[in-house]
Amino acid sequence: MTTVDPRPQLPPAMVAAAESRYAGLATRVLAFAVDAAIVNCVAWFVGLVVAVGLSLFEIPDNVKVVLAAIGGALALLWTVAYFTFFWSTTAQTPGNRLLRIEVRTAATGDVLRARRALARVLLLPLSVIPLFAGVLLILVDGRRRALHDCLVGSVVTYAGEPSRLPTNPQVGIPLADERASLPPTPASVRPTRTTPRHSP
Repeated sequence: MTTVDPRPQLPPAMVAAAESRYAGLATRVLAFAVDAAIVNCVAWFVGLVVAVGLSLFEIPDNVKVVLAAIGGALALLWTVAYFTFFWSTTAQTPGNRLLRIEVRTAATGDVLRARRALARVLLLPLSVIPLFAGVLLILVDGRRRALHDCLVGSVVTYAGEPSRLPTNPQVGIPLADERASLPPTPASVRPTRTTPRHSP
């Protein structure tokens, strides 16, 4: 007896279109490089201004060590705040906007909440530390997600493209709300039984 899978399958063309809406590795790396340049330039400029100002005073060496530690902590805080702010407000950092990509939640396509955006920043090193293995996951994941994307439930799509797409575009099984909009398959069509009327 042959069984037919009642789940509707997406056509190959639709599957390819769904996959192309997610930003690839090269685009994301370029966007991150732009953001890194902005973050570093601002940090270096502020550090230079502070260093010039402090050079006018006689400061002991132990105080300089403390000030350097404070400066490093502020630079780290600035980096975290930079990504958290843009991801939780406009879904785009300046680098994302330049490359026309945005970060959204995988389930609903909404802008990340501040807490989730902060978690995405803090978990980003996990994708980099093990020889960039978490970043290379983008090349094999159906939705082109890195490790930190999978952990916080985010996706990176091209701007203007819907981010709530089939959960497994390689297989072609759409989400529940998308199944309702698809035409019924032959297996899901049931014949209508009519009851004959008898004349009195």
